[in-house]
Amino acid sequence: MQKVRFALFLALVGTLVLAACGGGGSADAEGCLGTAADAIVDLDCREVTIAIENAYLPFNYVDAETGEPGGWDYDAWNEICVRLHCTPVYVEAAWEGMIQAVADGQFDAAADGITITEDRAEIVDFSIGYVNIDQRLLVRLDEDRINSIEDIVNNEELRLGTQTGTTNYETAAQYLPEDRIQAFEQFPFAVQALLSGDIDAVIIDETAGQGYLGENADQLKLVGPSLSSDQLGFIFPKGSDLVGPVNQALEAMMADGFLAGINAEYFGPDFDVTYDDIGPGAYGEDE
Repeated sequence: MQKVRFALFLALVGTLVLAACGGGGSADAEGCLGTAADAIVDLDCREVTIAIENAYLPFNYVDAETGEPGGWDYDAWNEICVRLHCTPVYVEAAWEGMIQAVADGQFDAAADGITITEDRAEIVDFSIGYVNIDQRLLVRLDEDRINSIEDIVNNEELRLGTQTGTTNYETAAQYLPEDRIQAFEQFPFAVQALLSGDIDAVIIDETAGQGYLGENADQLKLVGPSLSSDQLGFIFPKGSDLVGPVNQALEAMMADGFLAGINAEYFGPDFDVTYDDIGPGAYGEDE
């Protein structure tokens, strides 16, 4: 998720500690993962708190019917802990303030599709990049005025939406004045505004955009070339002793094909979970 938040406070909406999930996103593994004998670096069952939004496909979500969490972040961090002999503790947290909260040491890490940027690296440490993500334009299926960002730039009647505080918003601001950009707190709100005709296009990460197609394939489409290609990484408090071990685990997962496997599963055309299938995650109403 190409997000940039430098909020001064943590905006958690109902913090929920989730048990570690097993492969494929089902919550069938709890506690310490892996063994000391097989660990690349033995963290001796250390608990690692990982901030996670549970509302950002395909990275993290909670199945609305079963209540089970799933997504790329869960599979990746479970495997990291298998290789480091540690205990993943997922803490449901709203995006607002997440980066600052990690910087303040309120979490050991955050996994939420976070783009690696120089500004963010001033307050948190990043892991190595684990995937490249392209930014694309999402439009209505019957839209014939927009085939590229230049078409929006050249037509002052067109309005562009995206999520506030994201690098998607920063990309939009490179092309358009602020009065032609409508920022939303969450991408689902932007997509709903697109469907209702209040805006004409949404800049979104391609992987997230695919999640909105699903049951809306008869209403939406992705158009135009990539607007930006960025690496995503996990974040940690500055000076965290977890960065080195996590990087070693990621490098091993790249080398033996584990990352390629989950990338194909969650970022490929066969991933069929949509936003209609998941709960509100960190944005549910307080009990």
